[in-house]
Amino acid sequence: MESYLPISYLNDFIFCPRSIFLHQLFGQYDISLYHRSAQTFGRLKHDTIEKKNYSTAKRYLLNYDVYSIEFGLCGKIDIYDQEECKLVERKAHIKEIYDGYLFQIYAHYFCLKEMGNDIASLFFHSLKDNKRYSIPLPTEKEAFRLHELVEKIKSYRLEESFSQNQKKCFNCIYNPLCDVYEADNHSVEREIC
Repeated sequence: MESYLPISYLNDFIFCPRSIFLHQLFGQYDISLYHRSAQTFGRLKHDTIEKKNYSTAKRYLLNYDVYSIEFGLCGKIDIYDQEECKLVERKAHIKEIYDGYLFQIYAHYFCLKEMGNDIASLFFHSLKDNKRYSIPLPTEKEAFRLHELVEKIKSYRLEESFSQNQKKCFNCIYNPLCDVYEADNHSVEREIC
């Protein structure tokens, strides 16, 4: 029996293929040792979902476990409004809708669909500025790309080369442990949320 990949790996892998390995390495330690202010802000804002304090209305599924046999994925959705068939993924601060964000919400969508739920609309919600972004429902093309991404993650080996993005590397919370990060490259200013 094959194990399920966490949906969070999709965004992590797109950010940097090595981040999944480094996250697992750090996972056993207290997050205060490696989280920066942006991650701490995001975690605090996400607590209302994890503790199910967002709403007491029965219409909302909060921090709800989902899975997909077809995609081999599992995870937790942020908010699913059962009355409006609306799926909402919350992010600390959205400056741009990245591919990793899209793959995450599409994975949540496919999991919910496979579990028998109807989804009429998808949204990202930016917590810092309280903005909501409507996302089109995924097509067969996105489903195919999601399958491809899952296979890339499953077959990835740490020794494989990859295209390094110095801006991402500079802002990565794992760069002190990464052997490909060039600490001397300070041409990019660290982003602060």
